[in-house]
Amino acid sequence: MKRVARLAGFEPTTPWFVAKYSIQLSYSRTQEWDYSKVARKGKPSALFSPVVPFACNLDACTSVAVCIMNKAFVKESSDDADDDLDVAQPEMPAGAKNYITPVGHKRLRDELLHLIDVERPEVVRLVSWAASNGDRSENGDYIYGKRRLREIDRRIRFLTKRLDLAEVVDSSKQESIDQVFFGATVEYATADGESHTVTIVGVDEVDLDQGHVSWISPIARALLKSRVGDAVTLHTPAGPQLIDVLDVRYPSA
Repeated sequence: MKRVARLAGFEPTTPWFVAKYSIQLSYSRTQEWDYSKVARKGKPSALFSPVVPFACNLDACTSVAVCIMNKAFVKESSDDADDDLDVAQPEMPAGAKNYITPVGHKRLRDELLHLIDVERPEVVRLVSWAASNGDRSENGDYIYGKRRLREIDRRIRFLTKRLDLAEVVDSSKQESIDQVFFGATVEYATADGESHTVTIVGVDEVDLDQGHVSWISPIARALLKSRVGDAVTLHTPAGPQLIDVLDVRYPSA
């Protein structure tokens, strides 16, 4: 079992999800990512897959090696309960697709690659070095390293799940440029005459300082499918509020 596992370049104690996506992403790096093939009119297409299908064009022994790395085979830390804690991660409605812009998808994928290729190997080396120094119970480097390793693995799991569900929408190809769809930048005015500008993006791309709001947020739901000149109702904790759509813009192709 150990011999087969090492054929993939991983130790038997490497978590199964890290080994699986490390191999998949290594393969996908050789592929061209054509964001021009994603959907128009705010309707995502299934043409784009964030990770290659498991075992697609992969060496047979590598596929077997990852397959056998299930949770029963992986030696987990005694602090596994911490791994399942959710740390303020954005949530999506049940059954909803994870719509995301090409820029946002690239950012998540780059972060995943960095964690797998750079951060995790560095922390693993630190933990191995610290463990070789003797008593682990009072070994600060070991304790910190194990804690950081759990954080990295938790983030890797989160990112892989998000990318698995991702539906990339290239709003630069939008044809109805006077109507609000995913990816639109919208300027609107409230009843008191104050104007605001928001860009409708995926749940993993929210940045309120930049005016980037999730497509499932109340303001986005109120604006979606509206046109310039429309008056729409925004539901707020203080009650319904009428807002006027002043302008709709999309990024250039």
